[in-house]
Amino acid sequence: MYILFAIISLTLLGLGLGYLLGAAARYLKVESNPLIDQIEQLMPGSQCGQCGYPGCRPAAEALVAGEASVTLCPPGGRALAEQLATLLSVEIDLSTVKETGPMVARIDESNCVGCARCYKVCPTDALVGAPKQIHAVVADACIACAKCVDVCPTECLKMHPVKVTLRNWKWPKPQPVPLEA
Repeated sequence: MYILFAIISLTLLGLGLGYLLGAAARYLKVESNPLIDQIEQLMPGSQCGQCGYPGCRPAAEALVAGEASVTLCPPGGRALAEQLATLLSVEIDLSTVKETGPMVARIDESNCVGCARCYKVCPTDALVGAPKQIHAVVADACIACAKCVDVCPTECLKMHPVKVTLRNWKWPKPQPVPLEA
């Protein structure tokens, strides 16, 4: 009898609080600029901070406010810069945008002293190791932000192009053929 009463009361309490949360989410929703949401969807979403902002959402907000250039995202490259320029209706100079392929950090174990500075700054925890021991890079988690390279005192960390394997190979896009006049 008491068990049945407890089950019924907890079920009603859960349904009532769920309804209140749903109503609060609907009526207290903060409206945001849809352009910011659209730009954030275009960005890589790696939250690497290479643009100087703590993540892709603050970078999108800065773009909409006109405080940042459309070439701010190194992982996005030229393609993202062109899409952002079209979306924001601004002119861009793509000569400053470096187009690099996928990169990954690698450690030269012979120089690593295990200072642990690198894995403290890694935003994705791609570096593993312990103080006073050799570290390693988890290539699948590395977003190529190069923050670890900047803080390494022995310069044992370097950025290298990702080796093409069957697992990460992509079919190249066809190049447009100029039409003869």
